Amino acid sequence: MNAERMIFILGPTATGKTRVAALAASALGAEVISADSRQVYRGMDLGSGKDMEDYVVEGGRVPAHLIDIADAGSRYSIYDYSRDFDRAVREITQRSRPVVVCGGSGMYLETALGLYSLAEAPEDPVFREKAAGMSDEALAQMLQGLSDLHNTTDLTDRGRLIRAIEVAMADNDRDHDFPQRIVKANRQLIFGISMPRVLIRERITARLKARLEAGMLNEVSQLLNSGVSPEDLRYYGLEYRYLTMHLTGEISYDEMFSSLNTAIHQFAKRQMTWFRRMEKKGLKIRWLDGMNGPEFNAEIIAAAYRDN
Repeated sequence: MNAERMIFILGPTATGKTRVAALAASALGAEVISADSRQVYRGMDLGSGKDMEDYVVEGGRVPAHLIDIADAGSRYSIYDYSRDFDRAVREITQRSRPVVVCGGSGMYLETALGLYSLAEAPEDPVFREKAAGMSDEALAQMLQGLSDLHNTTDLTDRGRLIRAIEVAMADNDRDHDFPQRIVKANRQLIFGISMPRVLIRERITARLKARLEAGMLNEVSQLLNSGVSPEDLRYYGLEYRYLTMHLTGEISYDEMFSSLNTAIHQFAKRQMTWFRRMEKKGLKIRWLDGMNGPEFNAEIIAAAYRDN
């Protein structure tokens, strides 16, 4: 993580944090780095909530990094993100511009904040043999038991759970310096966008309907037709998992909508659980009321950066 002070804007899905980040970045002459585990993939737009119009401010486009940098169907890892994040920070700071990090993917945010050191974690054949006989719930509990840092926010696929456990086991012996990492992370300006839970649920459902009407099923169908396998799409979780299940005849449209809507609600709840857990660990998050609107919150963030 770069020593320069950065702005972090986090929050659960459907709270409008991307627009806040773009407006704050525009006001400061900054550039945005995405911390979203699915927006890295090309061709995965509606399903990942990738709306590049959010980055258009007063007719100009705010520079946004780590979006559309990997092929759909590939497995972009947390190690890839760590490497690319560091490179993006170096490039932006060399231009003497501030950095705004925006996203809601727990493991990506942990990495960007420097909350654990990443070392290459090889696949563990002994553990994988054991994992073959474990349920997804048991694997999730194992991951949470290994380290409070790790989470199941965006681990909606069994393969991702297993890989996250291997990473957690590799990193577990480094947790002794976690208090020092929290101190370093708190040198950054960390903001969270919050809304009442009922409103988030309403926004999630409305957004899902809008994306389906905008052609999200067609997007997934095109990915399948381009050669991306159903297994790879399920790996990406949420929209891509359930829409693939519908398109391959496993579930009906109504079952898809109901299951996906519920899964996204649960995802938002897990995101908030992660943020609250990290606050208990000492991470200082300044929460802003999303009901005040993106312009108002962006002004608060920009002013805080100028004052520091």
